[in-house]
Amino acid sequence: MISTSFRDEWLPNLQKNFLAGLTTSFALVPECIAFALVAQLNPLMGLYGAFIICAMTAVFGGRPGMISGAAGSMAVVIVALVAQHGVQYLLATVVLGGIVMVLFGVLRLGKLIRMVPYPVMLGFVNGLAIVIAMAQLEHFREKTPQGEHWLHGSALGMMCALVGLTMLIVYVLPRITKAVPPALVAIVGVGLLTFGLQLPTRTLGDLAHIAGGLPALHFPAVPFNMETLHIIWPYATLMAMVGLLETLLTFNLTDDMTETRGQPNRECVALGASNIVSGLFGGMGGCAMIGQTMINLSSGGRSRLSGVTAGVMILLFILFLSPLIERIPLAALVGVMFVVAQETFAWGSLRVLGKVPKQDALVIVAVTVITVLTDLAVAVGCGIVIAALNFAWQHAREMRADIDDSSPGERVYLPHGTLFFASTVHFQELFAPASDPARVVLDCKHLHMADHSAIAALEALYERYDKAGKHLQVTHLSRRNHELLARAGVDVGVA
Repeated sequence: MISTSFRDEWLPNLQKNFLAGLTTSFALVPECIAFALVAQLNPLMGLYGAFIICAMTAVFGGRPGMISGAAGSMAVVIVALVAQHGVQYLLATVVLGGIVMVLFGVLRLGKLIRMVPYPVMLGFVNGLAIVIAMAQLEHFREKTPQGEHWLHGSALGMMCALVGLTMLIVYVLPRITKAVPPALVAIVGVGLLTFGLQLPTRTLGDLAHIAGGLPALHFPAVPFNMETLHIIWPYATLMAMVGLLETLLTFNLTDDMTETRGQPNRECVALGASNIVSGLFGGMGGCAMIGQTMINLSSGGRSRLSGVTAGVMILLFILFLSPLIERIPLAALVGVMFVVAQETFAWGSLRVLGKVPKQDALVIVAVTVITVLTDLAVAVGCGIVIAALNFAWQHAREMRADIDDSSPGERVYLPHGTLFFASTVHFQELFAPASDPARVVLDCKHLHMADHSAIAALEALYERYDKAGKHLQVTHLSRRNHELLARAGVDVGVA
């Protein structure tokens, strides 16, 4: 008997998910070839990596509908490694990076993605949308014996016309029928048009020839010693962190789009395992790809079948279908990716920039710009730092205290807020040891102590009153605050 989870993850809308996977596979091929070329690798390494990573994460991952493959963010990380040490060291790096990813998932650290604020997510989405669009501009350039230059004249006109036709089909077809993915119809339709009319335009075959055999098991030919580990460890760690970050952010976006919840730790383990296998079979490393995920989701791909189909189709392209696939016009793929970029960009974020707090608007803009100018890891890191500093500043400003002088010869301070590194100065300013009566009570009923800075601030306050010859008594500590002070060995007259 088929289990409910198997039925839900594999069997619904078989035709729609198969066609969505087929559509996504067409979009994966040029991206993976381009990323392999960026890393100065054989394009087949990018395609092998895409097949293995896409198929394995689809079968074993924690997020049906999400597409992973040989990603550009990973390619940029290892350019210097390939140039200095060669392909074999890259394959060892991919394997080691996969091990780091697996450990990340086994230790259940995937939940850390919850620490990423929503403005950072918006900046991430907007930045990647711009990066996707800008990457397509490279297809408007061509190499000649005189060098590389932009298309011009009739070549540029033909390219723009076919890109426009592709985008028109993708936008208009859903208003007529939703039986087939519009991107698939656009790619196949424009491909048949250019082939039938013999239109002069660049095709996928102009990027690279993709015919090849099955990937073979091949352990990286590197010395297994500390020197090798010293070389590959920094690249493997960076590759793992970038891959996990992009995967988990895409994971969150997919959750929101499908209104379902996946398993982030399972996805991390599957991603790591697929990278290990990819490295052992001569493929590039990879992670989730937001553009291809958007194509899959917009085409109706929701089950594991769509991801498996996309991965298996890439292998079939390599083994049997390369003569046909290489005839696909680049203009059709560029048009589809332009639509993906437009649909990925969170246009609503532009409308709310003037309505949300300035600090959140700054985070959105900063993450977007840094993603475009540098890379995703740096952008998200900067966004989280800005958001964290803003949170700390706002929280620190909320520190206040009520004062009760109803008892003769005694003053009661009732502070409200969180005492932590950013609020200690403001906390100290609430008290006036020089003018306070001989007996002072610090009522901590509404005070939360968060870190060691809070303990130091309380000790400093006690010393201030002690030097003034006055007695400070601390009351109503919560159990957590009391344990915090007890572990630190602090005794400040707690009652």
